[in-house]
Amino acid sequence: MDDLLLGDFHVHSTFSDDARSTIGENIAAATAAGLRRIRLTDHVRASTTWVPEFLAAVALEPVPDGLTVLTGVEAKLLDASGAVDTPRLLAIGEGGVDAVVIGDHQFPGPDGPWSPERTRDELAAGLSADDALDLLVTASIRAMERTPSAQLAHWFSILPKVGLAEEQLGAERLAAWAGAAAATGTIVEVNEKWGCPGPAAVGALLTAGARIVASTDSHVAGDVGRYDRVATVLRDAVAAHPEREGEG
Repeated sequence: MDDLLLGDFHVHSTFSDDARSTIGENIAAATAAGLRRIRLTDHVRASTTWVPEFLAAVALEPVPDGLTVLTGVEAKLLDASGAVDTPRLLAIGEGGVDAVVIGDHQFPGPDGPWSPERTRDELAAGLSADDALDLLVTASIRAMERTPSAQLAHWFSILPKVGLAEEQLGAERLAAWAGAAAATGTIVEVNEKWGCPGPAAVGALLTAGARIVASTDSHVAGDVGRYDRVATVLRDAVAAHPEREGEG
């Protein structure tokens, strides 16, 4: 699994309004960190129009030998149907971005995205933890089924924000989620910034044969390829699944 730490599949540039480093600075940082792969990823919404400019800017940057530069856009999961907040005419594949990086920034309610506060209110009003977790896992699976070339960003980071925890998901839900990732070819990142998904979820992905990558979710070039929490999660997951060591 050490090879996973030679990639960073979620790196933001100044195309995101909350990031500080340019595309060129991120590529230079990836080279300095000894990475082999990097996915340049920036936030979009349905109204975003600058994706062609982003792709053109990436294409203009020189890429050092030994480094593969991939592209992506990060869009939020919207609701229980698995809808994702991507631009309507987004091109994926040749001539477009390499991946749609789906973020669980809000909770996927049946009537649209719920803020953490709204979700906590729903739980206080009688929504059971089991029903809420079923909503999240079902929405996750539907998003993977609906979204070509998908990558899940910091998955399950929404849970502590609403007063729930990954440990409550249980083996059955994790197996269904991981099986969907494998069946759809969805990439799942282990995210340094949020420290998720955790070892049990990564173990389920390993068992299902899903593809796992590492990411920093960096918003400044100095963080590119710098891992601590990811290395711990991967080590703990592999310790429980030694037959999968070296894969990824």
